[in-house]
Amino acid sequence: MRSAEPGRRALLNAGRQLLATENLSKLSVNAIAAEANMAKGSFYQHWPSREAYILALHRAFHDDLDAQVAAATADRPPGEEHLAAGIAAYLDGCLAATATKGLLVQARTDAGLATEVAVRNSAAATLITTDLTAMGWSDAAPVAVLLVAAIAETALLELDSQAPRPDLRAALLRIARP
Repeated sequence: MRSAEPGRRALLNAGRQLLATENLSKLSVNAIAAEANMAKGSFYQHWPSREAYILALHRAFHDDLDAQVAAATADRPPGEEHLAAGIAAYLDGCLAATATKGLLVQARTDAGLATEVAVRNSAAATLITTDLTAMGWSDAAPVAVLLVAAIAETALLELDSQAPRPDLRAALLRIARP
């Protein structure tokens, strides 16, 4: 029996490519299958619906970012250096990924992704809380929630300028200091 993974991966990559120029709401099954050079029926062998595919695309995008952040922070203890490395890895990963704008901006308004976005943001805030606590915050959790939002906004501003914004990255770290 052949593995379904190559086809699944090809379809996810096709969605990433399309999101470099397409609006998430206009991403059709036909366009995804065509971009992957696959029959439309192949799409439905992997996902029961477009919504399930969009969720898988969103998860794959964030799983990649999570892996980049984990690699960048692996050898650092909790604290400002760990936080700075994680923020830089996340923002650099967003800039490098063609689908970032579609999956960050448009995911905010996609009702089908609302729960997933909340779960991802909560997980990020939990990680950041550890850093903020090590930096001296006594009630770090609410600050972490706000910092996650500021990091996401910074990612969007960097996408608009198509380059890192050292001023904003430095400001994120100033915000994080107690």
